[in-house]
Amino acid sequence: MYSRQILSRLTTSTIRSRCFASTLVLAEQIEGGKLAPVTLNTLTAAAQLKQDIDCVIFGTEKTNETANELKKFTNCNIKKILLAENAGFKGLLSESVTPVLLDIQKKNNYTHILGGSSTFAKGVLPRLAALLDVQPISDVTAVIDKSQYSRFIYAGNAILKLKSNDPVQIITVRGTAFEAAKQGTGSGEAQIEKVNSTPNNDLSEFVSRQVQQSERPELASARIIFSGGRALKSKENFKLLYDLADLFPGQATVGASRAAVDAGYCANDLQIGQTGKIVAPDLYVAIGISGAIQHIAGMKDSKVIVAINKDADSPIFAIADYGLTGDLFKVLPELTEKLKKK
Repeated sequence: MYSRQILSRLTTSTIRSRCFASTLVLAEQIEGGKLAPVTLNTLTAAAQLKQDIDCVIFGTEKTNETANELKKFTNCNIKKILLAENAGFKGLLSESVTPVLLDIQKKNNYTHILGGSSTFAKGVLPRLAALLDVQPISDVTAVIDKSQYSRFIYAGNAILKLKSNDPVQIITVRGTAFEAAKQGTGSGEAQIEKVNSTPNNDLSEFVSRQVQQSERPELASARIIFSGGRALKSKENFKLLYDLADLFPGQATVGASRAAVDAGYCANDLQIGQTGKIVAPDLYVAIGISGAIQHIAGMKDSKVIVAINKDADSPIFAIADYGLTGDLFKVLPELTEKLKKK
């Protein structure tokens, strides 16, 4: 009799999990209560799983404003928006967020939990996966079905198709591989629900964050990126790139290769590549960049790639839509002057 009861419980549990398969999206809040752009790409990936979607927002304030913005995406099948608002989430430390996210999972039994490939999600979701004893799936570039996904390996030189048999699948999404979700036309039907969110973190403490203020957009959201390599030779010469970017206010910014960052020509938050940021702007201009596979891994999804290099055999020309062989110290000033006249 006892064994029959166990079998009955297991069978019931299996049926229930299959019938009520659902997805939780980690919706990121940025300064001013706005929704992080990578969340919109994550919603597109989540929608491809073709099941109900709940979202959770962590923050110290203005989570209601973020939720109201999220409700506008009525085409994404969002059923519920969970608000975890507490002063203890200052800095959104993974040690504070993960236990609360674990409680949410235990109460709702989601089959899929998704987040963008951001610093926040990549800090929280692997911890959650460890606590649930499942394998996290990172940097997904395609959703094949509810258990199969694609992702890049070997610095983007190969595509891996994988299948997960875990009961809960923890996934980070490469934002550049999915279109941003579009706002719907109807009124939002998603229910907003506050959750008990009292973080208990005695492992770490948020002290401060130093942010460089700039009128230029962030690398991840810029439509145009002028990226420089070691061939620029000095920190002062990076001004050539800033002068170009300033001709496109609100649209263009400056990036760099790892070699340029390691040489001290610019700050490390401008680094693009496998160990830097992943970008996919409408226009990517690689200036004095040879095209190592580690750099290409971070910008290969750009809509249009332009390469300027004096070495005609540089690997960057192999992936460039347009190439110009020449001395960048002659090309850039001339290009800047001609663009000023437009």
